[in-house]
Amino acid sequence: MEQQEEASLNQTEQVAIYFKAFMLKNSPKSNLNLYDHLVHLLTKVMDERPENAVDVIEDLSREVKRAGLQHNQSTLRDTPPTPAIQLLAEQQKTLFTRGGGDEVETEEELVETPLPNLAELSFYLEQAGVGLGREEMQRIHLALKQLVDTQPLQLCRFWGKILGTGGNYLVAEVEYREGEEEEEDSPQEEGADDEEKEGGARDEDEEGEVAEVIDPLPESTYKPPPVVPKEENRTGVNKFSYFVCREPGLPWIRLPPVTPAQINAARQIRRFFTGNLDAPIVSYPPFPGNEGNYLRAQIARISAGTQVSPLGFYQFGEEEGEEEEETVRDSFEENPDFEGIPVPEMADSLSNWVHHTQHILQQGRCVWVNLAEKPEEDFEEEADEEEKEEEPDEPEPEVGPPLLTPLSEDAEINTTPPWSSKMSSSLIPQFAIAVLRSNLWPGAYAYATGKKFENIYIGWGMKFTGGEYTPPVPPPPQHEYPSGEEITEALDPSLEEEQALRDALEEQRAAQEEAEDFEGDEEEDDEDD
Repeated sequence: MEQQEEASLNQTEQVAIYFKAFMLKNSPKSNLNLYDHLVHLLTKVMDERPENAVDVIEDLSREVKRAGLQHNQSTLRDTPPTPAIQLLAEQQKTLFTRGGGDEVETEEELVETPLPNLAELSFYLEQAGVGLGREEMQRIHLALKQLVDTQPLQLCRFWGKILGTGGNYLVAEVEYREGEEEEEDSPQEEGADDEEKEGGARDEDEEGEVAEVIDPLPESTYKPPPVVPKEENRTGVNKFSYFVCREPGLPWIRLPPVTPAQINAARQIRRFFTGNLDAPIVSYPPFPGNEGNYLRAQIARISAGTQVSPLGFYQFGEEEGEEEEETVRDSFEENPDFEGIPVPEMADSLSNWVHHTQHILQQGRCVWVNLAEKPEEDFEEEADEEEKEEEPDEPEPEVGPPLLTPLSEDAEINTTPPWSSKMSSSLIPQFAIAVLRSNLWPGAYAYATGKKFENIYIGWGMKFTGGEYTPPVPPPPQHEYPSGEEITEALDPSLEEEQALRDALEEQRAAQEEAEDFEGDEEEDDEDD
């Protein structure tokens, strides 16, 4: 009996070993075995202890198998890249969350905030047939709130949207509080100073090493034209600061101040934006800066030509009215007694609209500066010189149209009127608004109703020229240096001429020696006497 029991036990152990070996056999597809899978499945059941485990055992088995294959997922197939729209959605997710966990805002914050009311702007622009859509305007509104919360601003306005080939720019026009604006140094000016210092040190070294110059090189008499200084912050074309971003939720980037050279160069070229602020501007004439500087120059030009308001909404202060006529008025204030102009009159006559942004002169500034004036040091240096050149006549100051000039005085472009006005609805004129469109800068619009008005630009940042664009012709080549005896290369002498010159020099040397010997003999005779 004992032998039979031992034999049955051995047979049971052999069967168990056989089944275990069968369960440990790996699958050629998933490289898993049934024994480990059951162990992990039972462990998951005991850890989670779901209700009615028998009903969900298949789902649990599937989850265990999927979890075991995760670490081999990258070897089976490449992980698909995250779509750009998903990345943008993750970045815009922060727009819909409150910063710092503050759920309740005080009434003072709600009243004193410089955040504009884009919901109202979108409502009126939708009536005028202009806008970016309610969804995008809402996201822009939240993006402007982020900008207001992170910057010390006293004024913020949605300037518009400039389209580009690779990306667009959302532009915000802001004004800092008094004393909060950070001064930005121009890299070009710093580089020029460094070059002057290096040049001065190099000249000193050369003067110390070379005492005598045998054959001096001809000096150039060319004098570069004087550089027009840029206008300071809060004045002229730099009266406001501008921030741009590619999409709502992306960081806002402040544009640098604009210079007269950049404005004059932007007037001579035509180029689409790419959406990259660091992109180089390859053009003729060359533009002094990158796309960020070009964008800032175009914003200044568009603002100077299209920022308008109803007649009487702004007025000059009493102090400015008493000043002399020669002074340029660059500031104004709201008229508290303005009661609004009827919408039909605003739509019929351009005389009821005025420019409230300063005109940019040909010099690239809003206020003309006399470049012929020289500092006192230069006058002292010129007084010490013996020869003085005749000073040219002083140029006549350039004067542009003053502020609050009616739009009816704007010039036409090849028989094309600079502005087009209409009412938003002719069927219900009682609730219509006056809409103004610029033909000089396509994409610039303004609306007015009662005491409310606003300006916006949505376009490519290109000016209407009235015809086909013709690139400027390169300047003629410079004249060569005038030839003369001092710099003209002479022909090499022949052998006979060299021999004759050599003989003449020997005769001259022999005659000189005889003369010296004769003078020496006379001196000896005088001493003997």
